Amino acid sequence: MDEQLKTPKSEVRDGMRIDWDVPIVMDDGVVLRADLFRPDDDGKYPVILTLGAFGKGLAFQEGNKSAWDRMIASFPEVAEGSTNKYQVWELVDPEKWVPEGYACLRIDARGSGRSPGFLDPWSPRETDDIYACIEWAGVQPWSSGKVGMNGISYYAMNQWYVAQRQPPHLAAICVWEGAADWYREVARHGGIYCRFLDNLFPRAFHRVQYGLGERGLRSRVTGELVSGPVTLSDDELKKNRRDIEQFVLDHPFDDEACRERTPDFSKITTPLLSSANWGGVGLHPRGNFEGYLAAGSKQKWLEVHGDAHWSHFYTDYGVNLQKRFLGHFLKGEDNGWDKQPPVQLQVRHPGETFVERHETEWPIARTQWTKYFLDPSTMSFGTAEPTAATTLSYETKGNGLRFMTPPLTEPLEITGPLAAKLKLSSSTSDADVFLVLGVYDPSGQEVTFIGSNDPRTPVALGWLRASHRKLDEQKSLPYRPYHTHDEAQPLTPNVPVDLDIEIWPTSIVVPKGYRIGFSVRGKDYENEGPPLALDGVKYSLTGVGPFLHTHPQDRPPEIFDSVNTLHFVPGQQPYVLLPVIPAK
Repeated sequence: MDEQLKTPKSEVRDGMRIDWDVPIVMDDGVVLRADLFRPDDDGKYPVILTLGAFGKGLAFQEGNKSAWDRMIASFPEVAEGSTNKYQVWELVDPEKWVPEGYACLRIDARGSGRSPGFLDPWSPRETDDIYACIEWAGVQPWSSGKVGMNGISYYAMNQWYVAQRQPPHLAAICVWEGAADWYREVARHGGIYCRFLDNLFPRAFHRVQYGLGERGLRSRVTGELVSGPVTLSDDELKKNRRDIEQFVLDHPFDDEACRERTPDFSKITTPLLSSANWGGVGLHPRGNFEGYLAAGSKQKWLEVHGDAHWSHFYTDYGVNLQKRFLGHFLKGEDNGWDKQPPVQLQVRHPGETFVERHETEWPIARTQWTKYFLDPSTMSFGTAEPTAATTLSYETKGNGLRFMTPPLTEPLEITGPLAAKLKLSSSTSDADVFLVLGVYDPSGQEVTFIGSNDPRTPVALGWLRASHRKLDEQKSLPYRPYHTHDEAQPLTPNVPVDLDIEIWPTSIVVPKGYRIGFSVRGKDYENEGPPLALDGVKYSLTGVGPFLHTHPQDRPPEIFDSVNTLHFVPGQQPYVLLPVIPAK
């Protein structure tokens, strides 16, 4: 018998029937491997399917120990009611789902874990594989025919991609913190190379690439090699995976190669729950908002929370939300989900305090879109439009310019998308603009928040390369400019241009006595304290996590180590459009 197609090992453990390394054959002959967790009987159950390249055999507690320890310390409930043997990064715990009548199917993406092939996360080929796996799962003897997808980040992003293909057995998707736009959210913010993928691929994908074999890790549950039985050389491994750094460098614009890694939301008709994180600046939240708004699904919901990237997917709050949604669409449960308001927000306050509120739409209809102007004479930030004609310059290697409101006389809620309008020149032929919205307590100390990938994030961030300022007039909105990123329009040194800059959606209720600050910078935001180093975290934490914009080939010093100048012209003064929410 072909070794790849032999009968998988099946056993009963911890009240579940577990089939290890189930083979699923793709159209090109590649055999993907999956672990299946299900009730130990002959019933037919709805399937929760995930496919990704983090290694189905690598325990959460080993692969991301720091995150696990911090999550359990903050939310002990996560570890309760489970042996936690089968916890894997960004996936559901089968011990909390199988007893409720689900089959959990975990698949190693091709080129990762125990699945051979070329490793190319989020590629069209991978989407083909997910489609095939959904249709395979939908007709198995243990399947009810209804397949749902649920997972964080990687396992959320690829839900957008496959849902647009409309696989017949896909009945619901739960997109928990999932970016969608490859160019704007993953590879290049505002056209600026983001180093997230440079960091992610070696630390998360290469360590479980198929072919590491005996040089790789072992599953603490089965004792099997996480990266398959074959041991390849470093050169062979390198040939079997995407060189992601070179790929991003080779595609400075939003070309066909980028667009084929970005879904067409209008083709998504599956019922969906899109779950964003206010603190996800740099990766996921934009996709959750954009996907919720643009999806063709008639049944769709938006939920937004805070805290770390992984926390609420596993807390009772998150699991209960997922089970209500998936129970309704995969099992037909009459659990009240049909009465769930379209938008559920955990409105953010300083001190990691969140207040749940339901809305009927996004952006919130009662939003008072308010222009807050940058005043050069007082370096203030407020609703009064300045009248002076002047300029302010800053060195891009420094901390830029900061404009501050006076202490607030009443609390102020800002919840929604934001946009800035600036007139800017550079001493060279281009400029990268980094915008920061922050909150400061009465002592003048900045108030930061636990973000999805950094424990000290500001309220909101925006980015734009000035040569990428060209707008798509059809897709742009007053509160969400949309840039084409299809050509470079170099600057003439010291000649100002108008810039419309998207700032990703946020939420903050600023207390009385606090101040709001707005910074215009020539480099990434940096927290005022020293960088943090956390055990197991493979990057320094300066306030933006791994989402740094420092690639020397993308930002050559002779162009971007320069002096930028803000121009203040009567009637065209720079401002930020804030989504001010009046009290109900």
